[in-house]
Amino acid sequence: MTEEFIKLLEAGILANRQDKYRKANLVVLPQEGDLIVAGDIHGHRRNFERIISYTNLKDSPDSHLILQEIIHGGAEDEKGGCLSFELLADAVRLKVEYPDRVHIILANHDTAFISNSDVMKGGKEMNSAMRAAMERRFGKDAKAVESAIERFLFSQPLAVKCPNRIWISHSLPSDRMAEKFDFKIFNRQLKISDIVRPNSAYLLTWGRAQSDKTIDFFAQKLDVDFFVLGHQTQETGWMSNNKNLIIVDSQHNHGYLLHVDLNTPYTIEKLIGALIPVASIY
Repeated sequence: MTEEFIKLLEAGILANRQDKYRKANLVVLPQEGDLIVAGDIHGHRRNFERIISYTNLKDSPDSHLILQEIIHGGAEDEKGGCLSFELLADAVRLKVEYPDRVHIILANHDTAFISNSDVMKGGKEMNSAMRAAMERRFGKDAKAVESAIERFLFSQPLAVKCPNRIWISHSLPSDRMAEKFDFKIFNRQLKISDIVRPNSAYLLTWGRAQSDKTIDFFAQKLDVDFFVLGHQTQETGWMSNNKNLIIVDSQHNHGYLLHVDLNTPYTIEKLIGALIPVASIY
């Protein structure tokens, strides 16, 4: 079981690196097809399954799916250990099966796992909870599995750019860190130091509560009109500033996804209209 798990992750790393739409740390999508954007998953298997069902990758050859923040949450073992590595494996299988159409972007819980820094969710430190479950599952091979997961997470792209001027990343830097962000990070090889505070991959995945001024600054720098982010929990499943930002959350029973046509221009009103409650999918 351990060997198969590690081989799967190695195949996922290769699929991440060889994604034909990937340019360094950025995925640049084609000018046709449908795009489904999921918010944070955090181990919510039923929502993950509904999102996969909705996307229908097998019968929709021009469709693309963006996933983020698979780990930390959901099912637990008998001692309260986090089993979200099982759902991560399912997401990796999907990436391997559809390497140019499934795009899993780097998120803050991913960087926390790679660096083994504390990250809290629901009053629990999630890295220790997940590592404890992995030790019980994989025994003496747990460290090898952890290493493979870390390498897979590190191989993920930072963001996705669409031809209709929509940008998708886990978050954006906060207001006070915006001017310190290195935009060259999208066009060069990612370094481990990039995911450590206060460097740019860390800033991109951990930032919260961006002002309209900061969002406008990044829109100008990245040459886009709209941002679709995750990271910030939304009890109703989504939030918008009614101008150029939508936050999508897919980790609970009121979760949403976003469905856009890559060949269609959008207004913020049209983007909001493209939000779909995950619970409505069967």
